[in-house]
Amino acid sequence: MGKYKLDQEEQEILDAFESGKMQPIPNAKEEIEKHKKYAAETFRKDKRINIRIASRDLSTIQKLAMLEGIPYQTFIVSILHKFADGRYIEKQVNKAN
Repeated sequence: MGKYKLDQEEQEILDAFESGKMQPIPNAKEEIEKHKKYAAETFRKDKRINIRIASRDLSTIQKLAMLEGIPYQTFIVSILHKFADGRYIEKQVNKAN
């Protein structure tokens, strides 16, 4: 496998697989399809909301979304999803930028 340049994590995975510590999933195709369905259901957008927001807050959100390289509406949905899922982590925003 000297043909590919692996990073450290990839090399660890390859080593674990080759040593037998990691085994392939017997029904991998079924598992992949099952998880594709989970992902599709998780990100299905079937409801619409309208909200009023302070222009200052929207401007900050738009800047943060731009830094993330995603549209601001996608960024807002991501934040709401993380919050609803209990995975939102509050952090300080450097508003000087």
